[in-house]
Amino acid sequence: MPTYEFRCKSCGSTFDVKRPMSEASEPATCPHGHDDTVKLLSMVGLGGVGATAAPAGGGGGCCGGGCCS
Repeated sequence: MPTYEFRCKSCGSTFDVKRPMSEASEPATCPHGHDDTVKLLSMVGLGGVGATAAPAGGGGGCCGGGCCS
């Protein structure tokens, strides 16, 4: 089950809520009882086809040394 992160506008606390994707946009109450919350954008696990690490730099120069070999 996915975990969604929320922040309370009243007290500033952040908290996680586990719920089905069908309830992803439903409002959440903070652990301190406040109803004024907003769902945060989570970047965990984003990656897919074509997601690769950046190549390591090779030295100095304007482009990391790759063109000055």
